[in-house]
Amino acid sequence: MTETKAWDTYSEQKPQRRTVNAAGETTWFNWTQYPDHGPGAEVLGIRTGAAVLDLGCGKGGNLAHAAALGARAVGVDISMAQIKAAGARWPDASMTLHRTEATRFLEESGEHFDAVFSVFGAVWFTDPAALLPAIRRRLRPGGVLAFSQRPPIEGCYGCQASYINRSEDEDPLVVKRWDYEPDRWVELLTEHGFTAPTARVLPAPPGPRKVGTLLARAFG
Repeated sequence: MTETKAWDTYSEQKPQRRTVNAAGETTWFNWTQYPDHGPGAEVLGIRTGAAVLDLGCGKGGNLAHAAALGARAVGVDISMAQIKAAGARWPDASMTLHRTEATRFLEESGEHFDAVFSVFGAVWFTDPAALLPAIRRRLRPGGVLAFSQRPPIEGCYGCQASYINRSEDEDPLVVKRWDYEPDRWVELLTEHGFTAPTARVLPAPPGPRKVGTLLARAFG
């Protein structure tokens, strides 16, 4: 239950999504940690009626955009606080939300999906040896898996500790994350049966920011 508490805490700390983006749109897709930066939903190739799954959907902004594009949008998050926030923020969006762990959902669900995505979500915080084969089994032939996260710190690869701060008089909560360089993600995706895998680091936008965003994509 430590992970659930950690992500509930994170939900309370993360600011609310803007009501519109720089283009004046009320829903949009953002793979990076920077607003109005990087590619959008075209990475997933969403078609009307496609079944789309967000692993670690958080407050549901990217999933709401998938729904606006006509997808059957399904979101999974381990935090009930995040699920409630998503439902409150997007009451009119056609989204189905599940409060559960990503691998458990994939193993227990009978659904299959045309696209699975994770934006700084469950793919970063779940052992790929367990999660990738579970995704592969639920991805329809030719379907897309895409995910983004921070690039690894040089020399720090594999399972790492990630800290979520609480109040000043409390120790931070710790969750695990899995950091790999792009070439290693390509190898892992290939090993678990995905085809045409790619992974790259998108540079940060101009300005003082220096940390890019790792974006990976593969097909079922």
